[in-house]
Amino acid sequence: CFLGAIQLGIGYAVGNLSSKPDRDVLMQDFSVVESVFLPSEGSNLTPAHHYPDFRLKTYAPLAFRYFRELFGIKPDDYLYSICKEPLIELSNPGASSSWFYLTSDDEFIIKTVQHKEAEFLQKLLPGYYMNLNQNPRTLLPKFYGLYCIQCGGVTIRVVVMNNVLPRAMKMHYKYDLKGSSYKRRASRKERSKASPTFKDLDFQEMHEGLLFDHDTYNALMKTLQRDCRVLESFKIMDYSLLLGIHVLDRKPLNRGYRGDSRRGGKVLYSTALESIQGTVKDPEPVVDDDTFGGIPAKHKEENLLIFLGLIDILQSYRFIKKVEHSWKALVHDGDTVSVHRPSFYADRFLKFMGSTVFKKIHPLRGASSKRKRSSIYALKSASQEFLSPQKDDKKTDQKKAQSLDHLDKDSSCRTHTANTANTTSTNNTAHTANTANTTSTAHTAHTASA
Repeated sequence: CFLGAIQLGIGYAVGNLSSKPDRDVLMQDFSVVESVFLPSEGSNLTPAHHYPDFRLKTYAPLAFRYFRELFGIKPDDYLYSICKEPLIELSNPGASSSWFYLTSDDEFIIKTVQHKEAEFLQKLLPGYYMNLNQNPRTLLPKFYGLYCIQCGGVTIRVVVMNNVLPRAMKMHYKYDLKGSSYKRRASRKERSKASPTFKDLDFQEMHEGLLFDHDTYNALMKTLQRDCRVLESFKIMDYSLLLGIHVLDRKPLNRGYRGDSRRGGKVLYSTALESIQGTVKDPEPVVDDDTFGGIPAKHKEENLLIFLGLIDILQSYRFIKKVEHSWKALVHDGDTVSVHRPSFYADRFLKFMGSTVFKKIHPLRGASSKRKRSSIYALKSASQEFLSPQKDDKKTDQKKAQSLDHLDKDSSCRTHTANTANTTSTNNTAHTANTANTTSTAHTAHTASA
């Protein structure tokens, strides 16, 4: 029943927020937690419902309202997506023990988080706010709301975020990538699933890298570099890249079950392609039933669509605390407990993504062929110049000297014994074979050479 309570609670929180006037987000707004009790019989503030009594806590409501507005999410659309239809349970693609639920329109993910993760996210919000203001085009998780439901002695915290892998697009391969090799192979249990999530070592065995055109590769890596530096500034490690690969050449999509199109235009910057294209200002949501905002790529002879996003950025809170609390036991090497550790993780992650996972399509050898053709043409021109009959007696002295000079070098290569030290020719006619002491005129030398 908690799913229904979550939907009801979010509906109440968003509706209640609409009565509050718009204003700038202030620093204290990030630490606000609003709490309301919703009895099943209802009250003068809350509606009646058929779930057990529960308490709803809403974290930083004004800050999250700003985030939703930044991504173009209207309150009515947000409520319609989350509250209209039952949520769809998903398998967990990451390393966390969270449960994942998808809205029926494929737009939002509702993920359960632990208390420390919710606390950590709230601490991140000011920096997250600053980052989104600077650049809303990001592969970082896009958080739209943080809520807590307390019902029957059970406490459940959930975060509403963007959906990275559209359900209507068949993912022929899924990967959870960290740029590491230690224990980075999918388990036998995971491999037996209908749609397994593979890991780094699996990727290296199954793919030789995904090829992108020059501009797309640069935009993708620039986005990843910027996002990793943001995570590094938060001292966050152990995050992953969730990568979905759709092979276009395989059987067509079946969209018959979908009520609404995910690309219906509810959310800005929601697709993979929108998240990395940083040159377009004030974009409109892309309506594209064929690609769902996937990034075009190639692997061998296959045409692909790539869907991706950074995940598990809240998991590392416990990891960092564990390291901090036990640093004395771990300091057997210089880097184990170090303020540089997040930068090491980011650098390793980016190196793996930029060289092993994502690669540029090397252009056809047009440029080198042009250079070769130019060189051949130059050689042919030179050959024609030096080997063609000298019919024109009015050649310039400069050209004649150049020709004789080249012939001189050529003669020297063929017979190094042709010593011209004692040549007395007035026009450098030393190229006539073995004429070290000749005194012939320029005309005679030219005739002998011919």
